[in-house]
Amino acid sequence: MDYTPHTEEEIREMLRRVGAESLEDLFAHLPKEVLNPPIDLPEPLPEWKVLEELRRLAAQNLPAHKAFLGGGVRSHHVPPVVQALAARGEFLTAYTPYQPEVSQGVLQATFEYQTMIAELTGLEVANASMYDGATALAEGVLLALRETGRMGVLVSQGVHPEYRAVLRAYLEAVGAKLLTLPLEGGRTPVPEVGEEVGAVVVQNPNFLGALEDLGPFAEAAHGAGALLVAVADPLSLGVLRPPGAYGADIAVGDGQSLGLPMGFGGPHFGFLATKKAFVRQLPGRLVSETVDVEGRRGFLLTLQAREQYIRRAKAKSNITTNAQLTALMGAMYLAALGPEGLREVALKGVEMAHKLHALLLEVPGVRPFTPRPFFNEFALALPKDPEAVREALAERGFHGATPVPREYGEGLALFAATELHEEEDLLAFREALREVLA
Repeated sequence: MDYTPHTEEEIREMLRRVGAESLEDLFAHLPKEVLNPPIDLPEPLPEWKVLEELRRLAAQNLPAHKAFLGGGVRSHHVPPVVQALAARGEFLTAYTPYQPEVSQGVLQATFEYQTMIAELTGLEVANASMYDGATALAEGVLLALRETGRMGVLVSQGVHPEYRAVLRAYLEAVGAKLLTLPLEGGRTPVPEVGEEVGAVVVQNPNFLGALEDLGPFAEAAHGAGALLVAVADPLSLGVLRPPGAYGADIAVGDGQSLGLPMGFGGPHFGFLATKKAFVRQLPGRLVSETVDVEGRRGFLLTLQAREQYIRRAKAKSNITTNAQLTALMGAMYLAALGPEGLREVALKGVEMAHKLHALLLEVPGVRPFTPRPFFNEFALALPKDPEAVREALAERGFHGATPVPREYGEGLALFAATELHEEEDLLAFREALREVLA
């Protein structure tokens, strides 16, 4: 069915206003070869023939073993209950809950998500989610700059390089100055924080997988009047001290490890939590609890300091939506596992990662790089080009060896292990890597 919102008379009036004779004239400035290119499509097929062709194409995929890819996106078990609940119509088809009287279910689920993120990070308030870890970091740093009134940012090289690229773009737009703190021995040295610095940013575990002691960073930041922004893997918080416990003012990260598929890099969700004192600077949405005129518990959107509601100059963020469905999947995952289940998943990943690390170091030419202790990712130095190694492993049905940017060193690749791996998986991967490097 065609839907044309404009009448012929309206179209003629529009063309007259802009001085064009026809709709084609509006595109006359484009090169001829892109205006109406020939499209070589096969003849139409019946549905059953299309399905046969799709099966034929799918059969070309290589059989794959369990993934050992690192870099912040890993292969974790997604409980069926998460997929089943997320597919319910009230979540899957829900839109922005502008009208609380007809959106109580989605609002309560989001409130529960916020509560879980706040408890997980050890901070007092969390928003309804961000797009991903990178945008959550950028928004968290902007929050710190607004709160402190300063325009300097110190960021560890141990923060994911893609996150730092997004942060750099945000800070250039507002005229803030970004200084990167180089790693020493795989970890971040505690910096001297100047009076122009509004935010200090460190990641734990860092991009190379190493654990960072962030307590001294909080002391250094606070001593100079700056705020500490901690980038965290939420799964690691099942066993590591939460950011709030060591003095972080803002915690951000990506929620992929909370029951979301790898999905070729997305969609996932970002989380942002902070202290109650900074709630007026919080970007995005916040669901709050209230009571109606009859005293019954209810939920609503509040403190919506977004540009679609207020003057652009006073908006806290120009992101006017969030990753609602995937964030709720993260909450469903946390509710399904509970604190003890989350701890068990995290510890199994740590155990398998350290076993994998030891096994891969048995392969000739492989050298350690990430210092111990690490969480469930680590970097190794390989004797061959990491990209070529990754491709050769894929041809053998193994996904592993995520190439590390050259800013960290030559020939480095990340590897990860999770609760999905067993010892036979690790041994098979070691032999595949041995074959590739030979």
